[in-house]
Amino acid sequence: MPQIIQLTVNGVSRTVEVDPDTPLLYVLRNDLALNGPKFGCGLGECGACTVIMDGTATRSCVTPVQAAQGREVVTLEGLGTVEHPHPVQQAFIDSQAAQCGYCTNGMVMTTKALLDRNPHPSDEQIRHALAYNLCRCGTHVEIVDAVKRAAGMIAQPVSPSSPLKTEKGKPA
Repeated sequence: MPQIIQLTVNGVSRTVEVDPDTPLLYVLRNDLALNGPKFGCGLGECGACTVIMDGTATRSCVTPVQAAQGREVVTLEGLGTVEHPHPVQQAFIDSQAAQCGYCTNGMVMTTKALLDRNPHPSDEQIRHALAYNLCRCGTHVEIVDAVKRAAGMIAQPVSPSSPLKTEKGKPA
């Protein structure tokens, strides 16, 4: 039986009328037109549907929408824009860490959650955090590079007044 569910998604309060057991993924995509999270396996195994809920990377395909009520949900669309991508998004672009792009949502959202709780992860911590996000294209090396690049971008943000730096840290 449908119920009214209050959600906060990407900082905006939203109301939907759905069965409370409906997967959050379906509500995000079908009712709220947010297509960053993807349907992959439907079992919470691949990570394509990952969102951040109260700071934790969460598989939206196995999370009932009622579990998101009263919590802050962030989707890929809530990170940055085309004009101003979030540093994690920019790092994935700069590292060319996507081929087919299907896993990218889960990789980006998991990376964001990781860097929020650990701004300087080791390679082992990065691999552990991303271990349950499947990438069939084999861009694992580029993805790990993107996470490291994002950590550096977040730790050393470039301000408009600071000179651009090259790879070796010297002014451009």
